[in-house]
Amino acid sequence: MSLQNCNMWYIFAMSRIERIDVFSHELTYAHGDYVMSGGRTIRTLLSTVVRVTTESGVEGFGEVCPLGPNYLPGYGNGAPSVIAEFAHALIGLDVENLNLINHTMDTALTGHAYAKSAVDISCWDAFGKLVGQPVYTLLGGRRHDDLPLYVAVPLDSTEEMVKHVAARKAEGTSRFQLKVGAAPHDDAARVSAIVSATDASDFIVADANCGWRLQDAVIAARLLNDFDRVYLEQPCRTLEECLIVRDRTTLPMILDEVIVDPQALLRAYNAKAMEAINLKVSRVGGLTKAKFMRDLCEVLGVRMTIEDTWGGDMTTAAVSHLAASTEPDLLFAASYMNDWVLEHTAGYSPRSHEGRGSISGANASGLGINVDSASLGQPLFTVTA
Repeated sequence: MSLQNCNMWYIFAMSRIERIDVFSHELTYAHGDYVMSGGRTIRTLLSTVVRVTTESGVEGFGEVCPLGPNYLPGYGNGAPSVIAEFAHALIGLDVENLNLINHTMDTALTGHAYAKSAVDISCWDAFGKLVGQPVYTLLGGRRHDDLPLYVAVPLDSTEEMVKHVAARKAEGTSRFQLKVGAAPHDDAARVSAIVSATDASDFIVADANCGWRLQDAVIAARLLNDFDRVYLEQPCRTLEECLIVRDRTTLPMILDEVIVDPQALLRAYNAKAMEAINLKVSRVGGLTKAKFMRDLCEVLGVRMTIEDTWGGDMTTAAVSHLAASTEPDLLFAASYMNDWVLEHTAGYSPRSHEGRGSISGANASGLGINVDSASLGQPLFTVTA
């Protein structure tokens, strides 16, 4: 064997997956109850953490935390079971060969993108560490020094929502996603009060999370139509219903739950359905597929909020790297979920400050975080050769 071939074999062996550990732990919402339309209420959520270890001992971490069992397909207790279905097929694969890893997961099990995302992210983290580069460099290069952040405001009485906005505004936040989707006139009163309590430079998104029936969404859109700082997000469950609402309002539209893959993005774009989308990393299957959709949005000129369904430090780190490598004019906002929870597995990193988010690890390799494995406890299961 030639010296060159020996070196190539050695590099490949260093990056092969030798072990996969799967953990779970609870994340607690930092502000009591997180309430969305339809009475969906969250206080604690189950997060699944994946650790891949290569033959050279390099570790990569990823996380997925579904927002309860009735937000998107998939739920917290399901993620470990899904990963167990295909984990053995990944042993021996190269963490740098992300397309093959995703193909292997998709061949072994159809769907369940949310669970696959934690594995994909962990491989990006390990890949970055192996080559000594931050993940944002591997995703296309750093475009931001820090990131504009939004906070979600749980559905509540008008008074309580105004208080929540005022508290976050005092911390420096200027982008607010208001949970709506109740009675249209009540929602309009909530939005009106919050518009009055904010400044001309603040952005306000009225997010129904698919909660309105079509007729209520049309009424709400008519009532909100004259607020020039308000965006309307995902008023109904289907793209077709959202298009009907769009025909009846001049409010700029953001689509979220219906943007599940590139085909859905292109359908919505061709239908002229929105001004922006929410790109959730776990919903589309991880950073590999999210990067593809991010790049497609950049070609199409579609603005994005880059985020995830829920999560802690590891989720936030993955979001920060994808957002950091996104064209500035097209990044509407990002969400730092570790601000929303009490538990921290990587030293509460990356951090936010006055409505802006730092990039995790600055110039450190991988995701740039130091995960406290001991805080995760014992793995639910381990897969080796």
